[in-house]
Amino acid sequence: LRFPVQAATNGGGAFIIPYLIAFLLLGIPLAWMEWTLGRYAGRHNYGTAPSTLHIIFGKKKPWAKHLGSIGLLPPIFIVFYYVFIQSWILAFAYYSLTGKLMEVTAQGSAAVTQFFGDFIMLKTCVGPIPVAILFFLITFACNMVVLAFGVRKGIERVNKICMPILLILGIILVVRVLTLPDIGKGLAFMWNPNFSELANPKVWMAAAGQVFFTMSLGMGIIWCYASYLKPKEDLVLSSLTASATNGFAEIIIGGTVVIPIAVIIAGANIEECAKLGTFGLGFQTMPYVFGTLPLGGVLQTVWFALLLFAGVSRAI
Repeated sequence: LRFPVQAATNGGGAFIIPYLIAFLLLGIPLAWMEWTLGRYAGRHNYGTAPSTLHIIFGKKKPWAKHLGSIGLLPPIFIVFYYVFIQSWILAFAYYSLTGKLMEVTAQGSAAVTQFFGDFIMLKTCVGPIPVAILFFLITFACNMVVLAFGVRKGIERVNKICMPILLILGIILVVRVLTLPDIGKGLAFMWNPNFSELANPKVWMAAAGQVFFTMSLGMGIIWCYASYLKPKEDLVLSSLTASATNGFAEIIIGGTVVIPIAVIIAGANIEECAKLGTFGLGFQTMPYVFGTLPLGGVLQTVWFALLLFAGVSRAI
């Protein structure tokens, strides 16, 4: 969701130029560095940012692990955000599956916006308890159960299930979008480059920021993952595979599905779509857009299932 919004507000197709340059010159080299640091720490049975810097700089320099403790903050803040958003997604996946969202969609886009607003503002209740709180508690409990099983039986097992399903659902949506009439118009809105934007430093900063965000660079996250690499595993290939798969998901799937379909069906221009932001697109525009198509309820369910698998794998 974040990539198409960034592209739409920063020159459309021209955004991909600074994005790819940042990916090649910043993303991949920094990922290799972090994977290397992580595996080095893992060989000494360490796996967190504080312990990684502790072993790299030497045990006689206690300031290193205190500096590394900063690396614990980004994952903590991120998981607060992701688990909360996961609960929204789980709720809307439920509403899609039960047909409730299609009933709202039939009343128009304004009704979908109102429905989402009432949900997140805790106005939708079961008795005295807001529905959003119930779904948050369920989501939080599920995340904790996964983590309680540990790395191999919890995180690894869930990701082996979630990631293939994520890509399959994404490809299903891409195929459906590409078979829509006039999809060329929607793709043109997204990918026709406005090269004059390349002179704007903000576009380059936005591209670099997207690369750092999507590859989890500078957050202490990759260090932890890489500490579990086996000694003979190809670090360069593993890092490139992860980076390339991530890029495919956000550029091909995200860039093809979100803005183009919103443009051709909702009748909005690219600026209006982008102004909605990631949540506006994800929870308001896309459900309405899919709901207007044949088998709309199925497409809505696939959409929120896609987001749910993405959110779960990201958070844990």
